[in-house]
Amino acid sequence: MSESSEKVHQCLIIGSGPAGLSAALYAARAELAPVVLSGMELGGQVSKTAAIENYPGFPDGIQGPELVAVFQEQAERFGAEIVFDSATDVDLSQRPFKVTTYGGEYLADSLIIATGALIRQLGVPGEIEFTGKGVSYCATCDGHFFKGKDLIVVGGGDSALKEGIFLTRFAESVTIVHRRDELRGGVYLAKKAKENPKIQFLWDTVVTEIMGDGTVNSVRLKNVKTEQEEVRDIDGVFIYIGHDPNTEMFKGQLETDENGYLVVDQHMHTSVPGVFAAGEVGDPHFQQVVISAGMGAAAAMEAVEFLEDES
Repeated sequence: MSESSEKVHQCLIIGSGPAGLSAALYAARAELAPVVLSGMELGGQVSKTAAIENYPGFPDGIQGPELVAVFQEQAERFGAEIVFDSATDVDLSQRPFKVTTYGGEYLADSLIIATGALIRQLGVPGEIEFTGKGVSYCATCDGHFFKGKDLIVVGGGDSALKEGIFLTRFAESVTIVHRRDELRGGVYLAKKAKENPKIQFLWDTVVTEIMGDGTVNSVRLKNVKTEQEEVRDIDGVFIYIGHDPNTEMFKGQLETDENGYLVVDQHMHTSVPGVFAAGEVGDPHFQQVVISAGMGAAAAMEAVEFLEDES
């Protein structure tokens, strides 16, 4: 779709994950006729998630693509327009804001950014193949599938420690594999992890291959100092080496934190009036579907109030 830059939309949403589609629903119900730039894949990371069992309203769980389809149907029912196109550049220096895409240009009186964040992957053989089959990036989502199992957590920061501690609720054992000889996480979490009888540490070590037969059953480990390798039997691998927020096109125009996440206040306002952010692009802490959806709803409500105050 090629869009003329002459038409000014009341609300433009960049991103079609839970935050973007929830924002679209709320903006559409407020009769803002929102346009959603979906990116090249509707639903973002959620569309690649096999099973979501912690989203309210689905006691038996739901497949990621199914949840995205439900979000889409509901938003479109109230008048949201979803465009399969990706933003390539933005100009937030004046209103209406200008967003350039592969297909054209869009002008908008309010903008909701829901571009999400990408999980950093190890990039080792077996990681992609066994994602959802023993490889996970979310203990809150998948921990209960591993009751009584032996697990590996890769990483040494706060997320790895926090999620490793959480996994001990279910697992028989958790081994935290860290490429350095000391943790990067906070003192409190490090102390708590070290005192947990179910947690062990493997220092100066990286995972070089994830193996299995249908599901994960072992990993290949390498000591970065001695280069000695070993194969260890394991039931699951949880990876926490960071996220990269999709904020490159906003740098220099919106305030970001030291890790590149958009800085938002409790009302989803960014540093530019009329520009709001929701979901993982502005949430380095929770990174849950239900939280992102709530942030999207809040951002749309704030956009409505912003436009009303401007009129």
